[in-house]
Amino acid sequence: MLTIFNSLKREKQVFTPIEPGKVKMYVCGMTVYDYCHLGHARVMVSFDAIYRWLKASGYEVTYVRNITDIDDKIIRRAAENGEPIEALTNRFIAAMHEDAAALGVQTPDHEPRATGFVPQMQELIRRLEANGLAYRAIDGDVNYAVRKFEGYGKLSGKSLDDLRAGERVEVDTTKHDPLDFVLWKHAKPGDPAWPSPWGEGRPGWHIECSAMSCQLLGKHFDIHGGGQDLQFPHHENEIAQSEGAYGGPFVNYWMHNGFVRVDNEKMSKSLGNFFTIRDVLKAYDPEVVRFFILRAHYRSPLNHSDAHLNDARASLDTLYFTLRDVPPVETDAAIDWTQPFAARFKAAMDDDFDTHGAIAVLFELAHEARRGTDGKLSALLKQLGGVLGLLDRAPLEYLRAPVGEAGMSEARIEALIAQRIAAKQARDFAGADRLREQLKAAGIVLEDGPQGTTWRRA
Repeated sequence: MLTIFNSLKREKQVFTPIEPGKVKMYVCGMTVYDYCHLGHARVMVSFDAIYRWLKASGYEVTYVRNITDIDDKIIRRAAENGEPIEALTNRFIAAMHEDAAALGVQTPDHEPRATGFVPQMQELIRRLEANGLAYRAIDGDVNYAVRKFEGYGKLSGKSLDDLRAGERVEVDTTKHDPLDFVLWKHAKPGDPAWPSPWGEGRPGWHIECSAMSCQLLGKHFDIHGGGQDLQFPHHENEIAQSEGAYGGPFVNYWMHNGFVRVDNEKMSKSLGNFFTIRDVLKAYDPEVVRFFILRAHYRSPLNHSDAHLNDARASLDTLYFTLRDVPPVETDAAIDWTQPFAARFKAAMDDDFDTHGAIAVLFELAHEARRGTDGKLSALLKQLGGVLGLLDRAPLEYLRAPVGEAGMSEARIEALIAQRIAAKQARDFAGADRLREQLKAAGIVLEDGPQGTTWRRA
C-alpha cells in the first residue's frame, strides 16, 4: 500500500489514483537561462525515482515536467549576452538534457515549453476574468485578486493576514492588494510579446504551469511536485488559478523535495553558493551523484560537500565490488516481491518513496551475497538497484570509468601494468613498486590476485 506525504494535508496519506491503475503527475521544471545546478539535479533525480517506482508498482504513468522558456531572468540574460532569447533557451535546454541523461534521468512523457502554450494561458486568464478573480491594472497588467479566492493559503498553511504581515516586497500601487500577482504583463519596449485581449504582452510565471498541466493532464490530476521553495507562492498561486478558473479540486497530492544545502544555507544562485551539475561531474561519476541524491529521503535536507560525495562514492563502490566479486546469475525473471529483501525494499519505497531505506536494504543484500557467494542474491541486488536507476553498468565499466575529462587513459594504464609485470618477472621489484606508485598517484588502484592484476580508479 503506497503512502505519500501530501503537503496540502501535511500528513502521509494512502495513495488512491483518480483513475484506477493510472497516475498523472506534473513536476515544475527548469527556467532555462543558465546551467542546471545540484538543486535542479535533486528535483530531476528525486522525481525520476518516484516515476520509476510508480511504473514498477504497475501504474500507467503520464509524467509531465515543464520548461520555462520566457521569464524576466531569461530576457535579462539574453540582453546581457546580446543573443536572441530562443538561441539562449535552446542552448540551455540542450545542456539540461545532457545533464539529465548523464544522471540517468528518464525523459518525461511530455516536456512542454511555456512559449508553446500562450493561447491556453490567455484562455485561462479570460476564465478568471469572467469569474471575477482577475482585473486589469492601470499599468496594463492583468492581476489575480487573491482575496476573492476563498481558501488562498491552504497549501502554505498561512492566512492572508499572516502572508501580508510577512511580506517583504515594496507596495505596488497598481495592485488592489499587495498579495495580488500578475497573470499577464504588458509589453515593455524590446521585450518579447504576444497579442492578447489586454494588449501586447506576455504571461506571468505562475499562469504557465496551470495552463500546461490542465491542458496535458486535465483539470484534476493526481500528483504535482517540485522543490520546497515553490510551495509558496508558485504552487499556492497555481491552486488559486486552476480552481478559480474551473472550480473543483486541482491536484490530490502535492509533493515537495527538500533543499540542497551548503554550509547550512540553501544552495541558490542568488547566494552565489551553487554548484552546476557539469562542474560536479568533472570530479565525480554521474552515478555517484545520483546515488548521493537518492540515499537521502527526498523530503529531507541534502548537505552538499566533497566529504559527503566521497562517502557516496565509497558506498557505491562497495555495491559494485559485490557484483564484481560475486557475479550475478543470469535471469530474465521478474523481481519476486515476496523474497525477504525485495519485500523490505518494497516496503521502504511504498513508505513515501523512502529511497534511503531502500538503499539500506541494498547494503544488507550485498553483505549476504558476499557472505554466501550467492549469485542469486547478486542478481537481486542488481535488479533492485536498477529500479532506482543504479547498478546498471558492468562492475569493471563503473570501476574503471574516467571522471570528467581528467584521468589516465586505459591504454596508458594497461601499458604501465604490462611494464610492472615485466619488471616483477625480471625481479626488478623496486621498478615494479615505482610503477605501482606512479599509477596510484594517477588515481589507479592495482589489485593482485590468483588470476593476475586487475585495476580500478580510486
